[in-house]
Amino acid sequence: MDTNKRIAHISNWIKDYAQSNGKKDFELVIGVSGGIDSAVTSTLCAMTGITTHLVSMPIKQNIDQHNLSLSHLNWSLKKFKNIKTHIVELDEIFELFRNQMKNYNSELAFANSRSRLRMITLYQIAQANNALVVGTGNKVEDFGIGFYTKYGDGGVDISPIADCTKSEVWEMGKVLDIDKEIIEAKPTDGLWDDSRNDEDQIGLTYEQIEEAMSNKDSKYYEKYSLIRKPNLHKMNPIPICIIPKN
Repeated sequence: MDTNKRIAHISNWIKDYAQSNGKKDFELVIGVSGGIDSAVTSTLCAMTGITTHLVSMPIKQNIDQHNLSLSHLNWSLKKFKNIKTHIVELDEIFELFRNQMKNYNSELAFANSRSRLRMITLYQIAQANNALVVGTGNKVEDFGIGFYTKYGDGGVDISPIADCTKSEVWEMGKVLDIDKEIIEAKPTDGLWDDSRNDEDQIGLTYEQIEEAMSNKDSKYYEKYSLIRKPNLHKMNPIPICIIPKN
């Protein structure tokens, strides 16, 4: 699909879904990290004309990442009249949690806890504003490798770009005139004190993953499969124990 048509299709889908959801005077809520996924998704939400809350939730954030988040909030306010912005500092809450859980120390668990804390924050704002929480996961992360930092995104109401590859998201970002720094920034989840990016954690670029997803003969397929296998539970429905009737 042509990029402009994809943009229009997704924005219309968001609006149609929200209107068919039975909510009256509904709004949208989305976390803005300073990355391309949230920048594009929040812009697509704003294009619906529905009141859209953009929330920046720094937790021991790298200053460059946080500045990109703030830059996108300001850009959105200038571009759209239906935008409301929020900056929710979560450092103290996270530190209190980490101190309480010091006997259960796990760097990975604490990284995921940051994601879940942001999810809770989005739902608090959403329920206070009769709003839907909008996810930012793309096709590679949601259906390719189930990237663990997206685990907290399981708590969203809609996921507009989940069928878009990272390349398609970048292309939409260019057409939407998203800040060039955000488009060119290396993808990162912002959940680690050392500011490691997604490629550092995965060991493959998004382009390499996309190639492996569509071509089993790709030289990256074996590594992609090794990453995907332990994360399949995040991409499948939650297992339910069915109780026999007799």
